[in-house]
Amino acid sequence: MAFRAPLTNHHADGTLCPADHRHTSSGKPLHDDCSGRAYTQAVCSCGWEMRQPGKGYVAECRKRHLAGHAQGPKVLRDLLRLDAF
Repeated sequence: MAFRAPLTNHHADGTLCPADHRHTSSGKPLHDDCSGRAYTQAVCSCGWEMRQPGKGYVAECRKRHLAGHAQGPKVLRDLLRLDAF
């Protein structure tokens, strides 16, 4: 099963900020009808969730989380190690 954790931007009132709204690196809007990015959120299909004001930090945590899925559960990895004995 492939896990997904899409990044979404949100306004201060919690509404979703459309993907076509562009922002500066600090979240200030570059679109006339946008109030600005208050936070970025990533929600994985496994239930993991990250919500922070810094978009770059959320993106990095998301990458690390998804990489953990690719490695599989730690218990299984330890059981399958050939040099465990």
